[in-house]
Amino acid sequence: MSANGRPKWRTRAVPVLVAVGVIGLLAMVTGGAEGPAATIVPLAIAGAAVAAAVWAVRRWRADRWAYEQRLTEWAVVEERLKIARDLHDIVSHGLGLITVRAASTRHLAKPAEVEQALTDIEHTSRTATAELRRMLEILRDRNEHAPRTPTVGLKDLEEIVRTAEKAGLRAELTVMNLGEVSPGVQMTICQTVREALSNTARHAGPTDVRVVIRRDRGDLVVSVADAGGKAANPGAGHGLIGLRERVTALGGTLAARPKDGGFQLTVRIPDEVAA
Repeated sequence: MSANGRPKWRTRAVPVLVAVGVIGLLAMVTGGAEGPAATIVPLAIAGAAVAAAVWAVRRWRADRWAYEQRLTEWAVVEERLKIARDLHDIVSHGLGLITVRAASTRHLAKPAEVEQALTDIEHTSRTATAELRRMLEILRDRNEHAPRTPTVGLKDLEEIVRTAEKAGLRAELTVMNLGEVSPGVQMTICQTVREALSNTARHAGPTDVRVVIRRDRGDLVVSVADAGGKAANPGAGHGLIGLRERVTALGGTLAARPKDGGFQLTVRIPDEVAA
């Protein structure tokens, strides 16, 4: 089994095939002998070689079938885990924003501000619920033509930032000239920004956040840095764990560290698409 859990192809037929080769060499060596042994021994060796070869072929086929089964099961599990991570992102992000927005409503005095806060909460909950239902339909295989993952890309970054601003964040988004970016990397960039802003809203509360996305040769670099603030709603930290798994799966790295009284998340993802 490889480092990522993918089954490896192994078979017990190879040693037997090697043994058949050795037996063949022995048959050739004894081919010039005289007497009864000259007749019996080669026949016995040939019979053993044929039997071993037949067994090896059957064993090879059986091992191959078993490998295909393990590979299929592994692929199903990987797909389910990927969908589970998507579900976590959807629910965690939506509920996190709803919680922060609801908590901030206590300090609002004007009816118009309260109404706007309730509208934001309703919009966020409806969006999260709709996406959750779509993902559950995929899990139940009710819609074979539905995309396996949320169809998000760089075009959605501004909406992600605007949603975070409704939770009280003062976010600044800077997207430099990235060139062409592959769809998988685009999705991970959006997930990185969404998770980082959601964590900032929960842990630091209303604060300034700077989001910078740039290309460094063959890598895409995402930096999300906040100015710090009063902790609002500490979480379990599963979001960063899931995000690290996604980034690592693409061959990238994730670093999170305190900086200038706040917190900075930096993700670097290699991208095969030329800039």
